[in-house]
Amino acid sequence: MKRIGVGLATLACLFTALGATAFAASGVTPVSASDDAAIKLASQVCSSCHGPGGNSQSPTFPRLAGQQQAYVLAQIKAFKSGERNEQEAHDYMLGMTTLIDDATAESLARYFASQPPPKGISGDPAAVAAGKKIFEQGIPRQVVACATCHGAHAEGNGIFPRLADQHAAYIVRQLTVIQRNLRNSPVMHGIIKNLTPEEMNDVAAYLQSL
Repeated sequence: MKRIGVGLATLACLFTALGATAFAASGVTPVSASDDAAIKLASQVCSSCHGPGGNSQSPTFPRLAGQQQAYVLAQIKAFKSGERNEQEAHDYMLGMTTLIDDATAESLARYFASQPPPKGISGDPAAVAAGKKIFEQGIPRQVVACATCHGAHAEGNGIFPRLADQHAAYIVRQLTVIQRNLRNSPVMHGIIKNLTPEEMNDVAAYLQSL
């Protein structure tokens, strides 16, 4: 897939065709039409990076299956507005989300939230155990337990994303860009600013195993 700035006209045609197909169906209301368009968008566009049903196989792209609906919607809006401004967001998502209207964004978030989450992938037992301790208990030097916001089983809660069964490499990358203030997330930055690279890897190994 080429990066932003290439293929926007093609995307525009595709999105228009999806919407036209949905609204052409007999007796379809605007809400149902946006749901129909979102399903087609997820299967024909989003799946190229995030995998069928949001079950990404590439650690570059996050798994969206079973993700919190409110979080998915908030991130679509952040990509679209440019609030998510780290390099990967700019390269992969800005152009994709520019052409998604609000109704379709809401339907897309519902779609991914409704998909069955993938199974976790086991990692090094020592790293998983260390990461589990950090996730559940935090670290004495003022690193709050991740479970406080993300749930006891990393299932997420509303605007706080599901982290269970996420790619370890993706989690480490996001922790890194947030810690370096390359991704705008002031609350998370304050929480993880003291995490070491080893601790990031341990937490990520644990989350990927769930």
